[in-house]
Amino acid sequence: MFGKKKLHEPPNHIDSLIGTDTEIRGDINFEGGLRIDGRVTGNITASGDRPSTLIMSKDAFVQGQIEVSYAIINGTVVGPIHSHEYLELQAEATVSGAVSYKNMAMHIGATVNGVCRRLDKVQPSNKVVTLISSAEGASPSRLHFAGDLDER
Repeated sequence: MFGKKKLHEPPNHIDSLIGTDTEIRGDINFEGGLRIDGRVTGNITASGDRPSTLIMSKDAFVQGQIEVSYAIINGTVVGPIHSHEYLELQAEATVSGAVSYKNMAMHIGATVNGVCRRLDKVQPSNKVVTLISSAEGASPSRLHFAGDLDER
């Protein structure tokens, strides 16, 4: 409505499963939904025109590049992640590599050892951030940045 682009809906089903006791060596190209509970050494790429979803459980391990529309990560990734629409790093997620995303949620406990870069350039309108305390009746605090914000 009013010129805003609507996000494509992620697949709400899993088409492929890599089980806990499964280890794959080689690249994976998939469409739809993919859940990984095992180990993958190779790149994981979503193909096709429709949105794709990758779900990694806390026991999952991927060494390679990941490129998907939607990703929910709770395991270990050694390599870059490129998420075209949405990336969620759950509490036990560990990423060693660059992360690029359009929208991201990161839970407490998740770790990223690499650069995080938003795909759409955000133009800050003001260099003041208002912090609101969770305590009832507390007044908001203001935090001022002394330098330029990284706008990469």
